[in-house]
Amino acid sequence: MRERHKTGSLVFDKARGTWRFLQWVDGKRRSQTIGTKQEYPTKAAAWKAVKPLPEKQTVSTAPTVSTLVEQYRQEKMPKRYSTQHGYNAWLNNHIVPKWGGCEITAVQARQVELWLQSLTLAPKSRREIRGLLRILWDFAMWRGDVPTQRNPMELVSVKGASKRMSKPRSLTVEEFQKFITNVREPFRTMALLCVCCGLRISECLALRWSDVDWLNGKLTVERAIVVQRVDDVKTTESRKQLSLGVCPSIQPWTADLD
Repeated sequence: MRERHKTGSLVFDKARGTWRFLQWVDGKRRSQTIGTKQEYPTKAAAWKAVKPLPEKQTVSTAPTVSTLVEQYRQEKMPKRYSTQHGYNAWLNNHIVPKWGGCEITAVQARQVELWLQSLTLAPKSRREIRGLLRILWDFAMWRGDVPTQRNPMELVSVKGASKRMSKPRSLTVEEFQKFITNVREPFRTMALLCVCCGLRISECLALRWSDVDWLNGKLTVERAIVVQRVDDVKTTESRKQLSLGVCPSIQPWTADLD
């Protein structure tokens, strides 16, 4: 019964006087006329003339990675410029050149992990690329381009991704004092602000005079600047108000307005 279901069966239609070949194709029973009794006197002769019906080919509807990237940029790309800048760097330099012509369903765990291992990048950078591929897979499922399933990028491991390539070195107080005496303004004040207030350089560069409350000794951090673009701070916790202590030995730098 299984073999007949797979290869089909040949029957003689007495009403029409013809041999008919019956076969299941794509879950449906299909019929094909082979010939008459005069053309094929025996069943064996009719079998030789049978040509199995072609199975219906499934056409893939999954988008290519390049197409998905463009759709992601329009619909789901983060609004913060610095985040966009980083994402686009990974996409343009690594993901699209390698996978752009492939359907997203072809981006599977084993191939991606082997590819990441071949890249001469730091583990943290390889982790960022893996994370962006995972975002693209989630985006394809969110759009309905592929069935909802476990994201295959969850199976990709990046060794040493949580470890630093080199141990960071912090300046001692004495070293910083020697350093700051050799820095000219306005960079001296910028260095003091970053060190004393724990500011990122992007937050320091975006400060305005209106952010300083001179009477109450407060400094408000509410924006950042990256690649000459003023934008929001990196995290919600970064938006804060800091208390400034007054040190008589440090003369603040002021702009020459004349």
